[in-house]
Amino acid sequence: MSSKRHCKLLSVVLTLTVFLGILAGCTSNNQPSNSQPTKATEPTKAAEPTKTDVVADAANAYFANMGSDTYKIPEKDFVAKVKANEPMFILDIRQADVYEKGHIKGAVNLPWGTAISDNLTKLPKDKPIMVYCYTGQTAGQTVALLNVAGFDAKSVNLGWDLGISKVEGVADVTETTANPLTDITTEVNPEIKAAIDKYYKGLTEITDARYKNYKISEDDAKKLVDDKDTSVIFLSVRKAEDYANGHIEGAVNIPFAKGMQQKFNTLPKDKKIIVYCYTGQTAGQTVAILRLLGYDAVSLNAGMGMPSNAPAGWLNKGYPVVKSEEQKPVESNDKDNS
Repeated sequence: MSSKRHCKLLSVVLTLTVFLGILAGCTSNNQPSNSQPTKATEPTKAAEPTKTDVVADAANAYFANMGSDTYKIPEKDFVAKVKANEPMFILDIRQADVYEKGHIKGAVNLPWGTAISDNLTKLPKDKPIMVYCYTGQTAGQTVALLNVAGFDAKSVNLGWDLGISKVEGVADVTETTANPLTDITTEVNPEIKAAIDKYYKGLTEITDARYKNYKISEDDAKKLVDDKDTSVIFLSVRKAEDYANGHIEGAVNIPFAKGMQQKFNTLPKDKKIIVYCYTGQTAGQTVAILRLLGYDAVSLNAGMGMPSNAPAGWLNKGYPVVKSEEQKPVESNDKDNS
């Protein structure tokens, strides 16, 4: 074969090789119809954020962060602060007709009920709020709710009837002039605001008169004990030694103290919980927090009873108690006007 023909043949072979290479490249980029398409990689889903129960967290924090004053102020100290013109907001939650007859100077009247929740965002957060009612029980509930909402609130020990009105010199800081709310707007977490609205609205929806104001009278409670009613359970928040010395039959004990919320999970949610302390004030606080946490709780009117609130109270009415054999009784229960 001549060199000329050889070169021509080599040229044809090279051209064919290039053409086949191009064809193979096109075929690799366009998969045959009988091949399975490659599945696209699904994007990794971001983990959903953990939902937090704002109301429950704030309610539990109430006891987790409780100070030694237990959100209360002695009536004498309160009157002294008023006389000294210390900066504070005073909230009188008694009924309007009683407020008009006489109240602490500067006190604003929001009667116990929806008047409080309706005006929640008009209360100040830049100064302490001192709350008083008649004997301290509904003020206890109110103070718990206000602190959950982010206010710095304390209840005045024993309220107006049993505490404030008996302080020497209180007449000097008593007036009959009504005081309006200041024109402010305070931020409150919407979920907490809704829970407090529901709490006070619930007062108007109570169908069983025995539990008006989230309370029960000593007489009605005594009947529940006598009838051995299993739909209720009594919760004593008194000190352990006082519980041992004498408590309502069948009652369980969670002493009122910082961290007590850690034992709330031992309480049933399918029974009505009747909470009692000494005079009803710390029971009121406990009831408010329990209700925010989903428990059906009410407080025993006037608590176990003490000389300061006689003749009200379980013991002051002569109703029976049982003792715990495993603990020694204490000499006196007259230790804490709570």
